Amino acid sequence: MIGSLIQFVLFLAVTGYALFLFGRIVYHRYLYIQLGKSVNLRKEAKARLKEFAIQVFGQTKLLKDKKSGIMHIVIFYGFLILQLGALDLILKGLIGRGLPIPGYEYFTFIQEVTVALILLAMGYATYRRYIEKLKRLKRGWKPSIVVFFIFFLMLSVVVSGGFERVREGLGASGYAPISSVFAGMFSGLSHIGATIGFYVSWWMHLLILLSFLIYVPQSKHFHIITAPINILLRRTEPTGKLASLDLEDEEAETFGVGKVEDFTQKQMLDFYSCVECGRCTNVCPANTTGKLLSPMHLITKLRDHLTEKGAAITSKSPWVPAAAFAAYSGNNPLEVELIGGVITEEELWACTTCRNCEDQCPVGNEHVDKIVDLRRHLVLTQGSMPHDGQRALQNIERQGNPWGISRNDRVKWVKEVDPGNELNVRTVKENPDFEYLFFLGSMGSYDNRSRKITHAFVKLMNEAGISFAILGNEEKNSGDTPRRMGNEFLFQQLCADNIATFQKYNVRKIVTTCPHTYHIFKNEYPEFGLEADVFHHTELLDVWVKEGRLKPQYEVHERITYHDSCYLGRYNEVYEEPRSILRAIPGAVLVEQPRSRENSMCCGAGGGMMWMEETAGTRVNVARTEQLLSVKPTVITSACPYCLTMVEDGTKLKEVEEQVKARDIAEILALSVFGTA
Repeated sequence: MIGSLIQFVLFLAVTGYALFLFGRIVYHRYLYIQLGKSVNLRKEAKARLKEFAIQVFGQTKLLKDKKSGIMHIVIFYGFLILQLGALDLILKGLIGRGLPIPGYEYFTFIQEVTVALILLAMGYATYRRYIEKLKRLKRGWKPSIVVFFIFFLMLSVVVSGGFERVREGLGASGYAPISSVFAGMFSGLSHIGATIGFYVSWWMHLLILLSFLIYVPQSKHFHIITAPINILLRRTEPTGKLASLDLEDEEAETFGVGKVEDFTQKQMLDFYSCVECGRCTNVCPANTTGKLLSPMHLITKLRDHLTEKGAAITSKSPWVPAAAFAAYSGNNPLEVELIGGVITEEELWACTTCRNCEDQCPVGNEHVDKIVDLRRHLVLTQGSMPHDGQRALQNIERQGNPWGISRNDRVKWVKEVDPGNELNVRTVKENPDFEYLFFLGSMGSYDNRSRKITHAFVKLMNEAGISFAILGNEEKNSGDTPRRMGNEFLFQQLCADNIATFQKYNVRKIVTTCPHTYHIFKNEYPEFGLEADVFHHTELLDVWVKEGRLKPQYEVHERITYHDSCYLGRYNEVYEEPRSILRAIPGAVLVEQPRSRENSMCCGAGGGMMWMEETAGTRVNVARTEQLLSVKPTVITSACPYCLTMVEDGTKLKEVEEQVKARDIAEILALSVFGTA
């Protein structure tokens, strides 16, 4: 009786103290997150809950890597199942009997099978990290400690079961196969010996469990708590939509993110949700071609800086015990500059904003908005930007295009491409009753190669009987490049001017051949007042082919592979329409290469990189071209003028431009519809 009372008191003391430490650690990190800017996320509860259920309980993002996904599912559901087993074991140690569950032997069997599966899953995790040595996975004592925690936690469950069977005089049972094995090993013990063994293993189980509880929020495994919350509170706005800055705030001393407290609380939750799986870095076009940027390290460096600075500001320590967990850098975190001291400018300017990192992240982290926020501070507050990028933005500001060509030459393409005006291209003034505004963008108006895409699409619109018009010299840059490069002021200026022009001519439908223009018009302009339906040219071409307005009749005997543009695919999920067009072309053979659709690798031109030189590692467009050439195509096709330019440059650098042509979807379709190049 006295022994049971002592056992119970010790249990309450140890468990209570562990829960107190756990609560304090979590609360301190909560205080650090509170240092960030508040953000309103209380909307669209149904959509949030649905996605929460799909991602958390369906583990859909993790299954993008099927091997580790299945492994994680086993561990995730295994631990959920074992919570009942832990409660059962605790009750046995406190009151001498377990949970009053009908069919208890089946419950025992499920618990033991689950233990075995978790041990197998952890064995495979160890193999992938230390034997297979996947590049994206970290190695060292921090990742290893969890393996030991889980191994000994599982071991304590079945060892306790073995001692219990000996103590209770139970024979071997198929319902408790692992415990029966251990019972056989302990069969020579007396009742007292088995009882002592049971309580030793019982306390071992409890202490490991509570130690793990305290360790979790002080490590990357904090994601066990934060990741589900992060997914639940994810943004429900259009994918990749950037938050706007209030440039008229007279009290604002800086713009963008210059210190860690400038991030929003949701962005800070991202930091603590990172599981350090490396999936983001593994697919990052900058990192895989030798640039300094690693999306994973970007997040973890921001997390560690927030922890150190948060502790300094709040005077609340993040570590328990400090000697075991502290990772203090030695610098005063209040004096460390975020850009320069934590994150380098080189990292920020290497990003192509392709969002492959975000698509792969199993915990819903968003990397691109943080990079753009940091760029905004560099550009708007510090006036710092790579010279070639600065030149492009100055040209956009002065002439409305990145090359600095006269804004009055924007419509010259009509006479140069179609001297006799056989295509009957008219401006909004000449054709006020147009149905579609064809917004060419700077590439479609000025770039000689992209003008061929413009020409092909105009021919197809005429063939389909579409009433369209262009803005001519009234057209300005869409603002995508300035916004992604951090010049929010220039973007908002262009946005306001463009919307005013659209309203002036009563524009209701816009079509463009540029995915970057398509995305920013469709998903970011509405916040500023745009009321129009926005289409990418492949969406309309697919409809017109299916409706019979366009008839691909001439055979195009080419082996074609399609490169998915990031801003058309991952940003807007337009994957099938371009492929549907290609399948409708007689003679054409469509071949997919491994990195396609949502896992397509960036061409290297996004995020303003089209206008900046790569100075480190391999050129992204060359690496991407090599992937596209791996399936031995005769034509590489895309639906983006940036992508086409980068791929065409890639084929030239690989010296295969004579054997492998780069073509836009519209050009290939026009070849099949009209029979001439």
